Amino acid sequence: MPRSFNGVDEVAHAVGSTLGETEWLEITQEQVNQFADATGDHQWIHVDVERAAKGPYGGTIAHGYLTLSLIARFGDELFQVDGVTAKLNYGVNKVRFPAPVPVGSRVRAGASIANAVETPAGVQVSLNWVIELENSTKPACVAETVVLLVP
Repeated sequence: MPRSFNGVDEVAHAVGSTLGETEWLEITQEQVNQFADATGDHQWIHVDVERAAKGPYGGTIAHGYLTLSLIARFGDELFQVDGVTAKLNYGVNKVRFPAPVPVGSRVRAGASIANAVETPAGVQVSLNWVIELENSTKPACVAETVVLLVP
């Protein structure tokens, strides 16, 4: 169940706190293929199962940007903010992909609230994300994202 905040003031007071972790999510070849179709990135390491089996990872891997895009889904699992008219993706300050995500593996995310800054458009909330890869010592993705909460 997502952590619920009653308005932007509660979010601002939660700076420095963690939001917990999501459930594990299996990455399927169908998801990877759909992402490839949506973005036009059909690199063989993602979509050619036969060729990728002989490649450096022993199979296909998810696109880094597919992994990053899961933050939208994971965000809804971790938190909600009542009393705002919109919760908008404002941008990404930093992203790294320390480990590839093999198709068939599972990922989950954890996040913390790094900062909250009031602007004329609303409150910009910076979140630090770690997308874990099950049975891996390295995360699949680490990112700092910014969400604009519009009152």
